[in-house]
Amino acid sequence: MDFTYQYTEEQEEFRKEVRSWLQENIPDDKRAPVDRNELSDEMYAWWRDMHQTLAEKGWLYPTYPKEYGGGGLSGEHETILQEEFRIARVVNGFTNSLVFPTLLVWADDSQKELFLKPLLSAEKVAFQNFSEPNAGSDLASLQARAIRDGDDWLITGQKIWISGQRKPDILFGPMVTDPDAPRHRNLGYFMVPFPSEGLDQERMNLLSGDDQSVFFFDNVRVPGDHLIGGEQQGWQVTQTTLEIEHGGRGTAMPQDEALEHLLGYVENTESAGEALGADPLIQQTAVEAYIDSHVFSLLSLRNYGMYMARQEMSYQGSQTSMFGKEYRIENADRSRDIMGMYAMCGIDEPRAPYAGAPEVYQRSSLVGAHPAGTIEIQKVIIARRIGISRTRERAAATPSTAGVSGV
Repeated sequence: MDFTYQYTEEQEEFRKEVRSWLQENIPDDKRAPVDRNELSDEMYAWWRDMHQTLAEKGWLYPTYPKEYGGGGLSGEHETILQEEFRIARVVNGFTNSLVFPTLLVWADDSQKELFLKPLLSAEKVAFQNFSEPNAGSDLASLQARAIRDGDDWLITGQKIWISGQRKPDILFGPMVTDPDAPRHRNLGYFMVPFPSEGLDQERMNLLSGDDQSVFFFDNVRVPGDHLIGGEQQGWQVTQTTLEIEHGGRGTAMPQDEALEHLLGYVENTESAGEALGADPLIQQTAVEAYIDSHVFSLLSLRNYGMYMARQEMSYQGSQTSMFGKEYRIENADRSRDIMGMYAMCGIDEPRAPYAGAPEVYQRSSLVGAHPAGTIEIQKVIIARRIGISRTRERAAATPSTAGVSGV
């Protein structure tokens, strides 16, 4: 039985259109580098402009509403675009796309015009503004304060591990609005303009590169209409962001370039005069890597199908997130077992396989265990949602379940 998805003639024509346009408009020297964090200033500026062009065509954020700058296209179109973008090595949009479903669910019409439109059209870039030095996995322990001052808010505090290339135009996330209220009822969710007086950014040089920052807030004035939801609804708004970040939207076209490189290395490399893949232990390790990657792809596709069909979800997002974090670390170990020290040769090493991509994967697999909640946090969420924890919870509202247009 053939389980391969069969595209319609119309969809294949769309693929041809996308592929042809990308070939004509993306020069070879502007395609994504092996390490996505190594964009030069010139490339970054070029892609800022190109993202606006792609947004105008409805291809950058294809399934979001056209009225706010999205493409208004189907999930099938998004799948084709992701496939073709990967082949053409298109650099993804610089905005953390978790903000889009959050705004669709919680922002009022004027706020969607103010924030969603310029972000979906790629005129502006937004970074997720969540973690603090003493509040990461336990996000409810935030300390950054937002104090009312007339119609505005004054924000003071510090945010850390904020991911994003260069500088944002907007920082989105929760702040404490009522320190006397109980946990989960004491937060507001703000869209903070950058630059702003009293707001400073410092880049961090970490294992993953320099794509993360610390932001310092010193009485940063934020207009009242930059509060999304009520002034004590920040935790509920945050949960919509996290629901998507935990895997609740799935992926239209799961990709595992690291696995492709590993299998290619096994197939094309010789050791002691024999093909590396002739070794039964190497075969077993490679097949284990393939199976885990394929399982993750199936989980991601399941979630994407449920999300697009507007089906209620429970544990599925965190299940996928947990498995993804675990299998990537495991496959990085398998890559070292098979490639040896070649897996640790960086992009500047002449003998690095696949131009150093395996070394980038070694670092990113470790770093990837922490964002969106650790493996242990995902286990807690799963336990609560399948009813084996002391406390129980349901999935947060998303555009899929809230009935808003555009998913």
